[in-house]
Amino acid sequence: MGFTFRANRIQWHAKTLLKFKQQVRRLTNRNWGVSMKYQLFKISQYLRGWINYFGIANCYQRCVELDHWIRRRVRMAYWRQWQKPRTKVKILLNRGVRIQSAVACGITSKDPWRSSKTPGIQQALSNAYLRSQGLVELRDGWIRLHHSK
Repeated sequence: MGFTFRANRIQWHAKTLLKFKQQVRRLTNRNWGVSMKYQLFKISQYLRGWINYFGIANCYQRCVELDHWIRRRVRMAYWRQWQKPRTKVKILLNRGVRIQSAVACGITSKDPWRSSKTPGIQQALSNAYLRSQGLVELRDGWIRLHHSK
């Protein structure tokens, strides 16, 4: 079923979490070759279904941690899609990042995973921006399941 019971609490099994992360990695893969709009649609679809099934567990804090990880994966996917430094700088500037930060982020030799944590990219691809593009949060689904009337 994907659950374990510890100290009178329902929790996710370790394999459940592993499969979840593998699926999110597959949906944010660099070799998929689809638009970010479609990628976000598929990720959100998967997240909604997953939290509706596994949301009965008492794992609010783990939902918050997974949301951080998922947003970082999505930022990494955006960063990879922009490819060239000139494109990266141009898009960061268009999204309101200061020129010094945009250039520093755009020409960095860091890999996409490390770059996705930099302040310039987090400003350009903020949580509000990702939400406006259609990315859902596990935390919101968990709250809806546990605190609805």
